[in-house]
Amino acid sequence: MADGKLSSEIAGKPIRCKAAICREAGEPLVIEEIMVAPPSPYEVRIRIICTSLCYSDITFWKLKEPPACFPRILGHEAVGVVESVGENVNEVAAGDAVIPIFLSECGERDDCRSKHSNLCSKLPFRIHPWMPRYDTSRFTDLKGETLYHFLFISSFSEYTVVDVCNVVKIDPSIPPNRACLFGCCVATGVGAACKTAKVEAGSTVVIFGLGSIGLAVAKGAKLCGADRIIGVDVNPDKFEVAKKFGVIEFVNSKECGDKSLSQVVTEMTGGGADYCFECVGISSLVEEAFASCRKGWGKTIVLGVDKPGAQLKLNSSEVLLSGKTLTGCLYGGVKTKTDVPLLIKRYTDKELTVDEFVTHEVKFEDINKAFELLLGGKCIRCLIWMDK
Repeated sequence: MADGKLSSEIAGKPIRCKAAICREAGEPLVIEEIMVAPPSPYEVRIRIICTSLCYSDITFWKLKEPPACFPRILGHEAVGVVESVGENVNEVAAGDAVIPIFLSECGERDDCRSKHSNLCSKLPFRIHPWMPRYDTSRFTDLKGETLYHFLFISSFSEYTVVDVCNVVKIDPSIPPNRACLFGCCVATGVGAACKTAKVEAGSTVVIFGLGSIGLAVAKGAKLCGADRIIGVDVNPDKFEVAKKFGVIEFVNSKECGDKSLSQVVTEMTGGGADYCFECVGISSLVEEAFASCRKGWGKTIVLGVDKPGAQLKLNSSEVLLSGKTLTGCLYGGVKTKTDVPLLIKRYTDKELTVDEFVTHEVKFEDINKAFELLLGGKCIRCLIWMDK
């Protein structure tokens, strides 16, 4: 993965390169030449090797109201090589293989040092159009117009600038089209099962939504020794795919008859599941998941990204009397610099397989094809190669 052609001649200077720009909500991305500024202090400029399309990119590609903003460079699941670093950056250097990750870990504040949280109060997660420290952009088009960032990563560009707190150094021998999955999909799903929920051996798990995140949850639940893994989706074709990830039973939420989805799940599980994971991002489905978990100890973990301002409606008495837990789970509860290397080691030790996630690969100039495949339900993860 290392790049012997990287040269100090461009360090500290703007780079002209290509990026796929979202100029209007829901419109095809436009590949244009842009200028990428050099990194400021505590920042790293990265040459992206490959990236992939996550449904969160789709959500914000479609979004018309704030926090939507255009023109914007989307993309947040990627792997690359450090081209240059700004002042005060010591943990990575030019030529290092890295994964940029949308969640920061500064290692300084109490929350970053705590085992109980993966949230950083110094550089908190935000749906933010700027760099996290400076509220400025590193991107402009050739007319000088500002291009906005996405999730602090913006990987749909040949070069991007990322804060050092959002970068993890990795072994360059790891295949890029596998390493990039740890930037979102695999870490989020596996982490949700193993770290946030702490799924117990012999337990029953229900996964609402069998997209890539839901399938990664199934992987994690299987690693933890779950006895029953039940998948819920509106697309019955996903069940055959999900079997490869450990899902053994399926519920089509469109075919529940006169019963609610939670009634069906509760009956299937003899009183409710031990763990329910909402992986779609629909508030009503969160409510169904919460109703589907077992009284006394059931846990519902929310991973899906809902529309801005979406509200949950839960019965206060039920929350009080049921003894259930409902928790959010950003990036699977995984710490960027602390836990991602451990997950990658499980991959290199062949304990965790990720090949099944990559169903399609396209060239950068065909990035809109990746959108078509994901929207058509024809792929799990589509890898986008910058220059293969």
